[in-house]
Amino acid sequence: MDNHLKEIRIDSTLAYDGHFLKVQRDTVRLPNGQPTTREYIKHPGAVVVLPLFDDGKVLMERQFRYPIDRVFIEFPAGKIDAGEEPLACAKRELLEETGYTATDWQFVCTIHNAIAYADEHLDLYLARGLTAGERKLDDEEFLDIFTLGADELPGLIREGKITDVKTVIGAFWLEKIISGEWKL
Repeated sequence: MDNHLKEIRIDSTLAYDGHFLKVQRDTVRLPNGQPTTREYIKHPGAVVVLPLFDDGKVLMERQFRYPIDRVFIEFPAGKIDAGEEPLACAKRELLEETGYTATDWQFVCTIHNAIAYADEHLDLYLARGLTAGERKLDDEEFLDIFTLGADELPGLIREGKITDVKTVIGAFWLEKIISGEWKL
């Protein structure tokens, strides 16, 4: 159906093999038959947790992000380890980063946050039935956790205080779920 748009890989090489990311350089044939090069980041995928308390508050993080050189407000999230199921990753990341566990988990959606230059995908999960515990941060992980009303998220996005794409999309979904407009 979309064959007139499809690009066909002719050749592929690994341009960079880093600890976390890999950069692929492919030669492709365009729909008009002409060859060109595509470079993109290979990423193992990640999860995003939307931790919702019974009182309508959400659990959030403040974390410094080096490439942008600033602290961001985000939902808990993390990279999927090799062979790890996304839901298991979501449970692990929530516990490690916040100390919380949840009794009720629902898959929300999958997003592709950088389609022009990466194959990364993020699976979003709604977590309810939250219970506080002890955080288990990685040695190189530094972040603060706090709560705020889910109804405050749109205002923080509008004011430019939340710009992280996974958090913006998660807030959008949360608003629709809480209102009952969208069912999971």
